[in-house]
Amino acid sequence: MVFSNHEREPLHEYAERAYLNYAMYVVLDRALPHVGDGLKPVQRRIVYAMSELGLSATSKPKKSARTIGDVIGKFHPHGDASSYEAMVLMAQPFSYRYPLVDGQGNFGSPDDPKSFAAMRYTESRLTAYAKTLLQELPMGTVEWVANFDGTLKEPERLPARLPNVLLNGASGIAVGLATDIPPHNLREVVAATIRLLEHPRTSLEQLCEHILAPDYPTAAEIITPREDLLKLYASGSGSIKARAIWEKEATDIIVTALPYQTSPAKVLEQIAAQMQAKKLPMLEDLRDESDQDNPTRLVLVPRSNRVDCEQLMQHLFATTDLERNYRVNMNIIALSGKPAAMNLKSILQEWIEFRRETVRRRLEFRLDQVVDRLHILAGLLIAFLNIDEVIRIIRSEDQPKPVLIQTFGLTGTQAEAILELKLRHLARLEEMRIKGEQSELDAERQQLDDLLSSPKKLQRLIRDELLEDAEKYGDERRSPLVEREAAQALKETDLAPSEPVTVVVSRQGWVRAAKGHDVDAGAMNYRTGDSLSLSANGRSNQNAVFLDSTGRAYTIPAHQLPSARGHGEPLTGKLSPPAGSQFRGVVLADDGQRVLLASTAGYGFYTDFANLVSRQKAGKQLVTVPKGMDLIHPCLVNDPDNDLLVLVTNSGYLLCYPLQDIPELARGKGNKLIQIPPAKLKAGEEYLLGAALLPAGGEVQVWSGKQYLRLKAADLEHFQGERAQRGRKLPKGYQKVSRINLI
Repeated sequence: MVFSNHEREPLHEYAERAYLNYAMYVVLDRALPHVGDGLKPVQRRIVYAMSELGLSATSKPKKSARTIGDVIGKFHPHGDASSYEAMVLMAQPFSYRYPLVDGQGNFGSPDDPKSFAAMRYTESRLTAYAKTLLQELPMGTVEWVANFDGTLKEPERLPARLPNVLLNGASGIAVGLATDIPPHNLREVVAATIRLLEHPRTSLEQLCEHILAPDYPTAAEIITPREDLLKLYASGSGSIKARAIWEKEATDIIVTALPYQTSPAKVLEQIAAQMQAKKLPMLEDLRDESDQDNPTRLVLVPRSNRVDCEQLMQHLFATTDLERNYRVNMNIIALSGKPAAMNLKSILQEWIEFRRETVRRRLEFRLDQVVDRLHILAGLLIAFLNIDEVIRIIRSEDQPKPVLIQTFGLTGTQAEAILELKLRHLARLEEMRIKGEQSELDAERQQLDDLLSSPKKLQRLIRDELLEDAEKYGDERRSPLVEREAAQALKETDLAPSEPVTVVVSRQGWVRAAKGHDVDAGAMNYRTGDSLSLSANGRSNQNAVFLDSTGRAYTIPAHQLPSARGHGEPLTGKLSPPAGSQFRGVVLADDGQRVLLASTAGYGFYTDFANLVSRQKAGKQLVTVPKGMDLIHPCLVNDPDNDLLVLVTNSGYLLCYPLQDIPELARGKGNKLIQIPPAKLKAGEEYLLGAALLPAGGEVQVWSGKQYLRLKAADLEHFQGERAQRGRKLPKGYQKVSRINLI
């Protein structure tokens, strides 16, 4: 088949044009609000359709289905579900700062804003605030355009008397553009608008003296710093952080206000999930006691009165919707009809220009009405002064209109008005009424002329109307401004219960944690051919750090270690040490605790326990161990300024000196702690066997096989020396040292 009557066009050109047309439609006619009335097309059409149905704030509400039927049938040919949802949103006091629709029935709840009833069950009408959008509509203030099928007219914009784009905000996603404008307080916005109206050179910082921050429908705190708010209003983009309000009631925590668009049920679900995962051991119970008198009342019950409620709430702020971030992106359709990213000052400037033009059109429209009426009244007055002649002409002439025009010098409009007079208006008092009306209209015309010819008087009128509406519809700020530090989630170790534990590592690398410190690790059950290798005491909310023979450190939270009821689990299942390495030490401590680390080569240093902690399964290299050497078991430092460092080699040499004599490092090889002849060290005949840190009044035991030598501080004076010296020999019988430990 051959097509002859058709156009040919490259596909890429057609696709590009079609996509751009669609994109502009979405931007201008669906997703973004106009700076003038702050409404999207669907919202504007809903409000206008309701006004046409006579659904004012004082009228009886009608079924929502009736309203939506008019909206989609006359002005908005789209889905009824989406149109109804848009209307419901404007009726929800927890979604809109100043609702435009007064809904009766189930219009959703903060728990689930989309749980509203079907439109056939609910009724609606406009709120009193909606009058600010519609009051001047019949006064010649806006352009009228044809509806989708050309059978009706609809307003291109609504003549808003207030900057609704800032008062109720907006959110929407277009093609390549998105808008998120937060709501603001009416009185604050009006104060800033009046200041900019009267002083056009007002800076943005001065405007922010009035508009302090957004004002959400809920009473949650806005905790964004003042500097960040100024940057947000200066650029038109940024973020706002809001936090729930809580208080203590006896030992319970009561949440009384939630951030904007936060569901109480979801918050409780988030907290309950942490409790079930045993990540909130300090919470015993939670419940929702919200009712009509207390719209938001979430009760959190701590496990005991020793729980730090402030710390607990900081954790919940960081991990749940009790604290939320809101994106701000002020993309608006400007007066030019093009989308633009605006800051606070440019939004107010554009709206003031919109309002000035709206008021001017209103005054000009009224002036035209007054002039037309005065013209008609002048003709009527001529008729009353010549009433007998007028009656004669009407009775005798077949076409009285041209005769009246010729006889009295009237215009066609005046003659038509005379001919339409009713007989009852021919009374003598009617002349007095006309003269009185003329006098009033003359005064009004003079006033209108003055307003239109004087920018200052026009500005004063706009200001007075803003103040009038602020007094009528304004209210106090709901979202308090409180600058607070960013919330920090508790570490996993802080959330674990603090119980004494003993961590045990076998020679084959199996690990387990037994409750308590009075555990005989050597007498525990081990797998066949296995036995005790390492053990350390600590608490279940601490990190357990394991060190291997290569000097690498690995971390596992103590509460995640397997129970001592069985044989435990292999460490290699939780960690990834190098092949051939052996675990040589285990330490449990808190950040800030110092730990002594040394190798059998006689080198070492001490460091903060925080430097040992690693989140990687492969650990991190901490101690540089010379080739062929090993790591000795680490020692906890009691007092860096007063501890005595006691070192002993396997061949019975013992040296002690103050811990202050060695450096504190983050990692590395360290300094030489004790002198060992290189030949003996290389041959493996002598090496650093162990170390102990002796506090004031402490004692050490030096074991040689099954016998030991007990040494107090006074006994150690004989072995004291300088760092890196050889030390002195222990007495005979104790020169084959097997281990050293504190008592």
